[in-house]
Amino acid sequence: MSNFEIGMWGIGVLFVLLLLRMPIAISLALVSVGGMAAIRGANAALGSLGTLPYDFAANWTLSAVPMFLLMGAFAFHSGMTASVYKVCRMWFWWVPGGLAVATNWASTAFGAVSGSSVAVTAVMSKIAIPEMLKYRYDKSLATSVVAASGTIDALIPPSIAFIIYSWYAEVPVTDLFMAGVVPGLLTAVLYTVMIVTRCTLNPSLGPRGEKDFTAAERRAANFDAWPLPVLFIGIFGTLYSGVMTSTEAAAGSAMLACLIAIVRGEMTWKVLRESLSESALTTASLFFIVIGAALFTRFMAVSGLPHELGKLITSWQPSVTTFMLIVTGTYIVLGMFLEGIGIMMLTLPILVPICRTLGLDLVWLGVVVVKLILLGLMHPPIGIQAFVVKGVVRDSVPLTTIFRGLLWFLGIELIILALLIIFPEISLWLPRLVRG
Repeated sequence: MSNFEIGMWGIGVLFVLLLLRMPIAISLALVSVGGMAAIRGANAALGSLGTLPYDFAANWTLSAVPMFLLMGAFAFHSGMTASVYKVCRMWFWWVPGGLAVATNWASTAFGAVSGSSVAVTAVMSKIAIPEMLKYRYDKSLATSVVAASGTIDALIPPSIAFIIYSWYAEVPVTDLFMAGVVPGLLTAVLYTVMIVTRCTLNPSLGPRGEKDFTAAERRAANFDAWPLPVLFIGIFGTLYSGVMTSTEAAAGSAMLACLIAIVRGEMTWKVLRESLSESALTTASLFFIVIGAALFTRFMAVSGLPHELGKLITSWQPSVTTFMLIVTGTYIVLGMFLEGIGIMMLTLPILVPICRTLGLDLVWLGVVVVKLILLGLMHPPIGIQAFVVKGVVRDSVPLTTIFRGLLWFLGIELIILALLIIFPEISLWLPRLVRG
């Protein structure tokens, strides 16, 4: 059996293991070690198993992951999110579906200082859904806007998905951060347009609110929301001025979030303990997946499969649009069974070498890949965002109602994805502008 055939068999075995619900980190590691043993022998396979995890964990760039997660945990557990939602509610109360629009923008703002879409969604579910239901919002809109807007976090820097992609594809994380800004804001804007349009045509979905606050209360709320702008400026001011590297900026942002919580009187032993344990657990689960992916990358390289597929696609000479339609279909299917980071690490060992062969911009590819894994967070049957919301609302809203509302947001996501593929400059012009 040739190395190429072993590589193909390895992918087949991997999908069987995933269908059997084996954790993706373990599946990747087992297939990779077994495949390398078949090609180069047991000693070489065990040697990779002994060295790759350490080489990965000792990577300086990836040490930013736990720091950004810790920053988001401090912001979450110290209650900074509630003040942002209050401000957005006071600014958007007058538009049709104003509370849903406020939820959308509050989630986007919180995403700028959070490393977890699930955390954003869980927090906003507790804050925003009861408020919308109180004002008789349609349940599918009230729940789906929280589930969908929570995913914008992955595009708005700092993004954990971008950090991991940067490490794998060997592209500057600062370029990826900047590349995600415009698509992230575009997503929030188009969500807003869709919500306002629907609520204008059908006011029962999201009734106009009433002004139940004074100008003085609005000013007080604006002032109370100061931590998030300070955090955002602190991160990117130091990062793009060249004062700090991305890893140092991550550590500085975690320290700044802790100091802000102390100044606000919100830092308790409980907040500290929960923030540290949550960020440690999330980091560990992410790193196990990525270590498995690192082994899988070594296996793919040894088998020569990406190289052969690259030659096949080059000889086929598909258009970029055709190629990306195939990639999109693959990600949508995988999103029915796997979570986002797992999909990304499963596909990058094959996708990145092929895209290098085709001469595609890897920064642009990173934005498209992150956008694709966001689709998987929203569509059934996995749709983890819907399940997070369901865990908060419990029996008051059926899961089918949440998914029905998410169909509107999935439609917007497909429009944005098409725009990103057809017009790469949407994501590339800002990194080029910053680089000068």
